[in-house]
Parts: sequence; structure tokens; C-alpha cells
Amino acid sequence: MRTTIQLFVGVVLAVTLSACSKEAPASAPVAPVQVATVVKGTIRDIVTADAVLYARDQANIMPKISAPVRRFLVNRGDHVRQGQLLAELENRDLVAAATESSGQLEQAESNARVTNASVPEHFTKAQTDVDAARAAMDAAQKLLDSRQQLVTEGAIARKQVDEAQVALAQARAQFETAQQHLTAMQAVGRQEMVKGAAAQVEAARGHHASLEAQVTYSEIRSPINGVVTDRPLYPGEMANAGTPLLTVMDVSSVVARVNLSQAQAKNVKVGQAATLAPADGSEAVTGKVTIVSPAVDPNSTTVQVWVQAANPGERLRAGASVHVSIVAATIEGAILVPATAILPSDEGGSMVLTVDDKNIAHQTKVQVGVREGDLVQALFELQPDGTLEGVQPGERVVTAGGLGVDDDAKVRVLKPGESAGGDEGKK
Repeated sequence: MRTTIQLFVGVVLAVTLSACSKEAPASAPVAPVQVATVVKGTIRDIVTADAVLYARDQANIMPKISAPVRRFLVNRGDHVRQGQLLAELENRDLVAAATESSGQLEQAESNARVTNASVPEHFTKAQTDVDAARAAMDAAQKLLDSRQQLVTEGAIARKQVDEAQVALAQARAQFETAQQHLTAMQAVGRQEMVKGAAAQVEAARGHHASLEAQVTYSEIRSPINGVVTDRPLYPGEMANAGTPLLTVMDVSSVVARVNLSQAQAKNVKVGQAATLAPADGSEAVTGKVTIVSPAVDPNSTTVQVWVQAANPGERLRAGASVHVSIVAATIEGAILVPATAILPSDEGGSMVLTVDDKNIAHQTKVQVGVREGDLVQALFELQPDGTLEGVQPGERVVTAGGLGVDDDAKVRVLKPGESAGGDEGKK
């Protein structure tokens, strides 16, 4: 009897277990998600990068001569004007040499004046000497002819003829000498003599100007407006030509030099607005792009961009680090979704989960465009069959809870402030 009962109980248990195993599986849980509406609006392409600040203008002032520093008239931190005297070098030897050259110049000018005045007199005297020598030669010739006639007639002795011949030879020699002197003066010419004297004046003037310039080189003046940032020497120390004696920077404006990748720089243009945020957390300043390099750096393969900003109060310092944001483009009518709605696609690329009016999630491929803050520009994705896939304004996209949600899966849309557990969020 007991055996029969035990057998009956075993059959009942077997039937019960078999029935339980054939029941339908429990339905999959519905994922709670948060959604946002796709909108159409304006988004900016903002290029960001870190940069180093430089002064708008800078001058490393180097003396042209080597001499000890007599005195400095400024210190580090002093504001200076263009042309202001900053320092003086020892120049007593240069001043003495310039004074000597001044005297030499005056002497050359005096000689030139004498030459200009005496040239006509020299020509006149030379011509007079030629005329007098010719007249004397003619007279000696006439005297010789007369005495030769008288000798023929027997009126005078032969000795007087010989004396006349000697006098004629002497007169002829004097005439030839005077003629040669006049010819030489005519060959040189009055203009050449004046030019020679003027050349001597110019040479003396150039030498004097050179020494005067050497004296001015001993006065160190600022080529720009700015502030003295470096003064490595002290009075009495030797200042060497070609070595910076002072550094002056114009920091009324600063320039951030940014190295951007070629992709970042493709839309950056001169005149675009930018923001410079100092690394120390102080208030950001606005500026604009002033230079976009036309060439790519072969070493870093980057493009250098200069952003200039006003620096009232000289708050920003050259050499400091800043974070630069450049508004490279403003896109009107863009399709915008929250950045948290962008999910990685199993097939590569990006996608979003759209939720229809029946709370069914659909995987939709998109291309990510411009990002600004919490918004992303969603572009249409070209499919292999040639169609475009994307989202439209007014559609709902999942912004939280979308990871792991399958395509065409049922979801539960949370109300604003509601957590995944169904509790109302606290304000």
C-alpha cells in the first residue's frame, strides 16, 4: 500500500515539473531611458588649443659699438617711449675724434674756396706768360735779323750777331716753357681742379659724419613704446656690440601663437573672433585672429595661428600659457542633438537611438559634425544602397540609458526629474 502511494506521488511530481518546464519564458525587462527632442538651430565651430603669449612688439636693444656703460636712465619695469634715452656709453674718445674731424672739414672747405678763387688767376697768369714770352721771342728774332743785315753791310761786328742769336734761343726756350705750362693747365681744366677740391671736402665731411654717428651710437634709445623687461648689465660694465643691453616689450596687446592641426586650421581665417583664457584661472579676454600661416611646419605638421588681444592694465604676461578658443564658423539651420545621444555603432561610426510614439527604440546612423558645449551637429549617414540615414527635427533621441538597448526594443521614457527606479528626483 505504502509503495503504491509513493509511486503516485512521484508521478504527480514528474507531471508538475514537466508542466513548469513548458511554461512561456518571462518577458524581457523594459529599459528606462531619458530622451530629448532633436532641434534645428545655430551652432558654432569652435577650435580650441593651448598657446603661449608673446608681446605684440619686442626689441632686444644692442649697441653698435663696444664701450663701458657710463650710466643707465631706466630700470626693469619702467615704461619708456619711442626715442627715449635709456643708457649712455663712454664716448669721450669719440667726441674728441669728432672734434678733430670737424676741424679737418673746415680746412678742406677753406682750400676749396681758395681753389675756386685762384683758378681764374692761374689761367690768366699762364696766358700772360705765354704772350710775354712770344713777344720777347719776336723781338729777339727782329734784333737778329737787323744785325745780320748790318753785318752784311759791314756796319757792325760779327760778335753782335752771335749775341743776338743767343738771346733769341733763350727767348724761344722761355716761350716754349710758358706754352707747355698753359697747355698743362688747359688739359687739367678748371672744372677738374674744382672737382678735386670738392672731393676733398666730401671726403672730410664723410669722415666727420662717421665719427658723429659713432658719438650718437653711444646714446642708447628705445625704438618702440613699451616696458623694460631686462637689463643684464650694471654701470661700468662693458657693453659689447651685438649683445643685448636692454629688452623692451610692448605688452599693451599680447599675441597667442597657436599650433593647430591641419584639420583644425582648415576653417580658421584672419579676423575671426577668439577668446584667451589664462591658465591661472583669471578672467578670459577676447581677441581676433591676425595671422594664419600659409605653410605647414614640416616638423610638427601643424599650422601656426596668431590671436591678438588687448591687454589693459598689462594683466597678461608674455610667456604665460592660455587656452585659446577660435570661432572658426557659424552654421545656421543645423540639426542639433545632445552630445550624450551619440553612441558608438556596432558597424563602426556613430549612431543615435530614436524613440517613436510607441516607445520603440530604433538605431539610426549619423555622422557627427560640429560640437559646441553639450550640443552636436548630426549629419546624415550615406548608406551602401545610396540612401541617407539620419534624424529630423522633432524626433526624440535617447540621452541616457541607451547603452545595450537593441534595435526595435521597447523602452520606458522617464519623465523629467524621474530616476530609473521610478522615484521623483529631488529639486
